[in-house]
Amino acid sequence: MPEPSQYESRGAIAGTGMGGTMDLAAGEAATLERVPGGPAGGGPDSRPRSLWSDAWRDLRRNPVFLLSALVILFLVFISLWPSAITSGSPLDCDLAKAQDGSSPGHPFGFDGQGCDVYTRTVYGARTSVTVGVCATLGVALLGSVLGGLAGFFGGAWDAVLSRITDVFFAIPVVLGGLVLLSVVTSNTVWPVIGFMVLLGWPQISRIARGSVITARQNDYVQAARALGASPARLLLRHIAPNAVAPVIVVATIALGTYISLEATLSYLGVGLKPPSVSWGIDISAASPYIRNAPHALLWPSGALAITVLAFIMLGDAVRDALDPKLR
Repeated sequence: MPEPSQYESRGAIAGTGMGGTMDLAAGEAATLERVPGGPAGGGPDSRPRSLWSDAWRDLRRNPVFLLSALVILFLVFISLWPSAITSGSPLDCDLAKAQDGSSPGHPFGFDGQGCDVYTRTVYGARTSVTVGVCATLGVALLGSVLGGLAGFFGGAWDAVLSRITDVFFAIPVVLGGLVLLSVVTSNTVWPVIGFMVLLGWPQISRIARGSVITARQNDYVQAARALGASPARLLLRHIAPNAVAPVIVVATIALGTYISLEATLSYLGVGLKPPSVSWGIDISAASPYIRNAPHALLWPSGALAITVLAFIMLGDAVRDALDPKLR
């Protein structure tokens, strides 16, 4: 009997159990060797991992991600249950205490209207988190759908969408907010969220379009197409899971931008308006008293800066974990 070849000895040729042999690709042979209990006797750690499992493993070891995640979890907690750390109401004000400093039970002092700065800072987190999360979800959903369809089908649909995104990119965000929100009489967060979705989807759309165009050229997509997979199955089963990572990274970083945009619009008087509680409103109200009561400006400004920084740090950590070039 002839001696087994090098590839057969490594498992590249497997017995069929019927006296014959079956050729295996090098990748399949390597996978066979990594299966627990296989020829190589590999353990659970030898199983092939996906991009998401590798990303989660890296994120758990990243101190930047852990720190930013803790800050964000705390913000979400006080947004849902602000009464857990404060017993007062943000609308209870006493003009006799206007611009007073720190006192027992009121660690942040009082603003120009005699309102407790600590209570208003805690309740202001609810507005910022609500606007940031809802605007990000709306932008990511709308931009991903439009951009993904344009990148997958191409042709006239891609050309029309590209020209529409060019028009929206030409609109200054703050100026657009001043114009559009100045005619809105509603005093809720939804007009502000709707404005952000209206002007924010083109960025996500272009990211999704480019990611889908890259993914649809891969061999596994061409193989599925040759096997008769429908366009819907190709897009949802094979392309979308492999094209969504850049969208997640951009959306996570943009979340902090939407929070700061809401504060900017509220500061300018076209976003949320009193009696709503917002860090932007408090910063605007405390600006004239910065020399006499700097604490009224310091605390909401600091809370806004920490929140935006936490989401940006989280986005950077997610980007590093999902980018194969950085491995």
